[in-house]
Amino acid sequence: MSLQELKLKKVARDKEIAVAANEAAKTAAINSAELTKTFYANAEKYEAEYAALEKQAIENRRNAKANNQIFVAPEEKLVFVIRIRGIIGVSPKVKKILQLLRLRQIHNGVFVKVNAATTKMLRLIEPFIAYGYPNLKSVKDIIYKRGFGKVSGQRIPITSNTVVSAALGDIGFHCIEDVIHEIFTVGPKFKEVSNFLWPVKLSSPKGGYQGKMLNHFNEGGQCGQQGDKIGILIKKML
Repeated sequence: MSLQELKLKKVARDKEIAVAANEAAKTAAINSAELTKTFYANAEKYEAEYAALEKQAIENRRNAKANNQIFVAPEEKLVFVIRIRGIIGVSPKVKKILQLLRLRQIHNGVFVKVNAATTKMLRLIEPFIAYGYPNLKSVKDIIYKRGFGKVSGQRIPITSNTVVSAALGDIGFHCIEDVIHEIFTVGPKFKEVSNFLWPVKLSSPKGGYQGKMLNHFNEGGQCGQQGDKIGILIKKML
């Protein structure tokens, strides 16, 4: 084969590669636009759901007050747990529970589903943790500001939806709003989504802890169950 034929063959091959690359780029752009539309639609749907839940709670309280009754809110399904103490000189059971909850370092935080087993474990390690019921704003702030995901065993910052799609795409989660919705509502895939989220590394609280850290929250300290007041501590530690 002559040199001229080789050159012509190379030009044709390069042209085919360029055409294929352009087609691939166009297809990727179309898919990206469709995914963006889907993400926006999901976000709007979730926001409407959150607003409906808030509106229903307000109506229930108003109806109860109008009828001279007391409205008892449904039991919370989600807690956010923050480790605030070390474990030097403590029992092996406490160490094991902290390991099971993935609280291996001080100021680590995790989302935990409320059930009989987790409630018992949290009570056993109350002197070493602060926990409570996060609201929607707290959940969003935690994931957007300090969210890291586990992708192929590595700690990857959740800076785009591609990180979520790479790890959770096979179970139908493709954007950060999907993760927030599943965590806040404690959906059927909570375990998988929670395991995808790396334990949150929080900072020391601005202005220090309230009262003595070793005292229970009910005694003016910081450890133990804080109910919906946990949002104050989360805000100070973000």
